[in-house]
Amino acid sequence: MNHGRKVPKLQRDAAHRKALLANLVCSLVEHRRIRTTLAKAKALRPVAEKLVTLGKRGDLHARRTAVAELRHKEVVKKLFEEIAVASKDRKGGYTRITKLGQRRSDSAPMAYIEWVDAYVPAATKAAEAEVVVETVEAPAEAAPKKKRATKKAAEAAAE
Repeated sequence: MNHGRKVPKLQRDAAHRKALLANLVCSLVEHRRIRTTLAKAKALRPVAEKLVTLGKRGDLHARRTAVAELRHKEVVKKLFEEIAVASKDRKGGYTRITKLGQRRSDSAPMAYIEWVDAYVPAATKAAEAEVVVETVEAPAEAAPKKKRATKKAAEAAAE
């Protein structure tokens, strides 16, 4: 029987695979989108989504569990304060995998893995709202169009 064999091995032993996936999650949290092989992206997805679920819980035990898995306190802080907050209304499916084609050197299938809900800081949202208000008000004060200068007008102005 083939029960309990869902973990993709990625041709690595357990400790190497765990370290690889932890580093990939750290890169994903830090950069919001990473380019990797399709097999690694598919192996990374469940690990990243479980960590976002921990971030949505937000309690001390969840934070300590995430630090134990990722080994970087700064990354866990960013995960809990930015990415989990941006995904608070979503019930799952926090990541997106986009296939890119083959790598040139060895024809390995490549993919982007990224967060579905991109985090936008509150200061940026306020600045975007101001820009939208300014662009809406601008057409109401339309200035009259300038007329083209003709030869006769130029000659009259010169005299």
